[in-house]
Amino acid sequence: MQIAVLGVGLIGGSIALAARERLGARVHGYDSSADALAEAYTRRVVDEAMPELRSAVAGAEAVFVAVPVGALGETVAGALAAAGPDCVVSDVGSTKRAVVAAHDDPRFVGGHPLAGAETGGVRFARADLFDGAAWYLTPTARTSGVLYERLHRLVRGLGARPAAIDPDTHDTILATVSHLPHVLANVLVAQAADTLAAGGERLPATGPSFRDATRVAGAPSRIWRDIYMSNRDVLAAQLEHTIERLQSVRAALRAGDADAIVTWNDAAAADRRRLLEAELVGEELHELRTAVPNRPGVIAELALELGRGGVNIVDMALYPAPDMSEGVVALWIAGDGPARRAEELVGRLGFPVEVVRQ
Repeated sequence: MQIAVLGVGLIGGSIALAARERLGARVHGYDSSADALAEAYTRRVVDEAMPELRSAVAGAEAVFVAVPVGALGETVAGALAAAGPDCVVSDVGSTKRAVVAAHDDPRFVGGHPLAGAETGGVRFARADLFDGAAWYLTPTARTSGVLYERLHRLVRGLGARPAAIDPDTHDTILATVSHLPHVLANVLVAQAADTLAAGGERLPATGPSFRDATRVAGAPSRIWRDIYMSNRDVLAAQLEHTIERLQSVRAALRAGDADAIVTWNDAAAADRRRLLEAELVGEELHELRTAVPNRPGVIAELALELGRGGVNIVDMALYPAPDMSEGVVALWIAGDGPARRAEELVGRLGFPVEVVRQ
C-alpha cells in the first residue's frame, strides 16, 4: 500500500511511522518546510521525501493531510485535485465543520485523532502515538462506502479507535474537552502571574493541581490561533456556560453555603468517574451483519446512526453482492450492551441485522 502524508510534524510523522511499521506501507511525505521534510527523510520517517504535493499524492491509495487548521482547506483541495478516483483523502484537523463543508467530494472523509504531546515536530514522532486513542471520522451522505471502509481499517491499523461523528457534534465536543481547557489554562497562568506581581512576590513552587491544570497554557499560537478562530462561535458559547457555572460557585461561596459546595464537589467527582468509565473498552467483541442497498451515503448513514447512539465500531468490513446491487456490512462492537444497542439502531434504519455467534 502506498500512503501520502502531507505535513510531517508530530501527527503526520507518527502516521507515517505507524503506517510503515504496522501496515507495511510505503509512505511518501510532503511538507511546505524543506527542513522538516529533509529531517523526516533523514530520520527514516518517510520512504520518499517529495518536493511537490502532486508528486507525493500520485499513486497513493490514501492521503493524510496533517497541516495546521489554517492551511487545511488549500491542502485538502490540492490533495483531491492530485488524487486518483480510488484514493481516500482525510485530514487530522482539530475542527471539522469548515473543512467538511468546503470539500463535498466522495473521496474526502474528515478526521481527527485525539492524540498528541506538548512537544511538536517530526523528531518527536512515534509509531505508538495513536495506540488506544479515539480517532473521529466525519463521513457524509456523499462519502464512498468503499473508501470509508479503507480509511476505517487504516486508522485501526495505526492503533487507534475510529468513531463516526458529524462535524457539528465534533466541534461542540472539542470546544468543551480541548479548546475550552486551553482557554482556561491561559487564564489561570495569567491570573497567577498578575496576583504575584501585584504583591511583589516571586513565583513560588507550584503544586501538582496548578501544574496539571495549566499544562497546555501558551500552546503555539501558529497552531492555536486558527483552532480558536475556526471554532469561535461554539467556543464562545461554551465559555458563557462556564461563566454561569463559575458564578454559581461564587454565589455559594459568598453566601457561605457549605452544603451547596459539597453538592457541587460531589457532582464533579461523579461526573468525572462517569466520563472515565465511558472511555474503557476491553469487553468481548460481537459481530453484527446487516444487508444494505448499494446507494450513495448508506455507509455514512449507518456509521453516524451508531455514533449518535453512543456505539463505537471497533472494526468493519464490506461484502458486496456479485451484481453490486446490495451488500453485507459486518460490524464488530465491544460489549454486550453496545452490541444490543447497535442491533436496535440498525433495525430502526430498516436494515435486516443479525448477531453472528462464534
